Amino acid sequence: MIASRSRLFAASLTVLAVALAGHASAQDTTPPAPTPQSHPPAVILEPGQPIPGQETPTTPDAAPDPHIIITDTPATPAIPAVWAPIPTNAEGRSAYGLYLAGKLALMQGEGAQGSDYLAQAERLAPEQPRVREQAFTSALLTGDLDVAAALAPTDATASPAFVEGGRLVRLVQDYAHGDARAADAALAAQPIGAPHARAGLLVSPWIAAAAGDWTRALQPAPTAGDPLTLAFARINRAALLERRRKYAEAEVELKAAADAPTIGALFKRPYGEFMERRGRRDEAIALYRAAMAVQPVDPGVTRALQRAETGGRAPVLPDLREGASQSLITAAAQASAERGNEFAAVYLRLAQNLYPADETEYQLAQVLARAGLKSSARAALSRVGAGDATLYAAARAQMAVSLEEEGQSQDALTELRRASAASPDNRQIALVLAGQLMQLKQHEEALALLDGPVLNTADQGASVHFLRGAAYEALNRTTEAEAELWAALQAAPNDADMLNYLGYLWVDKGLRIQEGAAMIARAHALEPDNGNIQDSLGWAQFKQGQYETAVDNLEQAVDKEPANAEINDHLGDAYWKVGRQREAVWLWNRVLVLDPDDERRAEVERKIADGLDKPGSTGGVSN
Repeated sequence: MIASRSRLFAASLTVLAVALAGHASAQDTTPPAPTPQSHPPAVILEPGQPIPGQETPTTPDAAPDPHIIITDTPATPAIPAVWAPIPTNAEGRSAYGLYLAGKLALMQGEGAQGSDYLAQAERLAPEQPRVREQAFTSALLTGDLDVAAALAPTDATASPAFVEGGRLVRLVQDYAHGDARAADAALAAQPIGAPHARAGLLVSPWIAAAAGDWTRALQPAPTAGDPLTLAFARINRAALLERRRKYAEAEVELKAAADAPTIGALFKRPYGEFMERRGRRDEAIALYRAAMAVQPVDPGVTRALQRAETGGRAPVLPDLREGASQSLITAAAQASAERGNEFAAVYLRLAQNLYPADETEYQLAQVLARAGLKSSARAALSRVGAGDATLYAAARAQMAVSLEEEGQSQDALTELRRASAASPDNRQIALVLAGQLMQLKQHEEALALLDGPVLNTADQGASVHFLRGAAYEALNRTTEAEAELWAALQAAPNDADMLNYLGYLWVDKGLRIQEGAAMIARAHALEPDNGNIQDSLGWAQFKQGQYETAVDNLEQAVDKEPANAEINDHLGDAYWKVGRQREAVWLWNRVLVLDPDDERRAEVERKIADGLDKPGSTGGVSN
């Protein structure tokens, strides 16, 4: 069946988020999981910048899998057998009901609503640590940082994830509210412990500097640990040394990091930026070129080289609040690389509160989505402003991905239009916009976009030919559809969707039934679990009069896609041909409740009334 068209469109939406490489988040660079140690790494990572010489864990055993919500839970005090009076709020809602409502809201991705319910439950049952921990966690993930600081568990029996996380939030919020001295004093007395030690280590020097405690702020980087960790710590110390105009000491740290074996390319950009600020532009250019020779696709180094070569202004050293924010962003990147998306979301919330930036908001959306908090992720995406057109387009496109996953196709189209308006020359966005238009049956507009200057180029790929062919087919321009689909297939000869599409077109139109059937068989061999392709195979057999074989394949297709109206319709036709008329009528009636389009509904109603062999009943229509 031609339903593989929709399948390709949906897949293209997911691919789009990866294709927008201009503003990939730091979390998406997947830095390596650090070796457990007392001093985790500290670095300000360029969004979209990979870490050389490192591999990301791919198995559950390769790295720890931190998770705020799922932790060792302390013993819960016994609830009395008779709880009188039952704790209820002014609206008569019980603590347990609010707790369950909050948990359900979180499971459904409604973070803000879940946080509110859990906070209400905690106020009614403050003696229950489980409720307090859940309320604390949800407040963190939804950005209610002051509420989270107030709810943070302090009981010695509570999990360190909650206790140390709560301390981190309280102290960063103290700094955010202007009391850096109190935060610095608390950190000096007791550093943040595991599992938040990395974030504490990264942000502490910046808070110390803000408090005027430069002795603590400029403490030497750790001397024990893996080379990557030591290089990260040196880069951050160098930034603070530069702020104190201790340029020689800062350069020692930067050069040591940039010269480190294997990982040094990662740190040549911050060293080059330091050189630019010191008026050593030629040296910076040479350093950037050396970095690109090792890692030519690094977007941060590419932009730095272009800026230096064209005489652009050297990047400004971040102020203390921005530096603290960036240090938390780095901690978030590393937590996300270890699949700790909840930790990453907390750090990014803190970072955004210290120094609001659209880039941070976009990164937050990514980790919230990976943590399953889709509603909160969309809220973060909606806050990304239009100041940076490329980033704004990426956010709108990511919003479209999320909305399409929720079945909100029209809203997804609106977001894709906004993305395209912000970045009109972006081919990936234009292609997916065309696909979304096709899915919503706006074929003429889709074809105009596919024939426009952005997509109709000499190097247009198989996907452009495929969608153009699908648009022609939908508009009953069969000859033009064949030409485009054939061009797509020449460019991607082993693509199951393209084989299936053209093969089905030929079979269903009665043009080249045997050749089309052979194409569909190839597609089925490539993707034997694809119900849409197996339906095409069965329909090709039906068209060739192989009814018994068709029944077998169509039954398997229905098992794989039980709610697909077209496949059920085809199986009904095959049943009729083998003498199973009662089952055929039952299936056709089922088709009517599966939301068929108007053409299919009318055809099925004729078959129910007259049977398949009566004049006017032509068999299952293509879609």
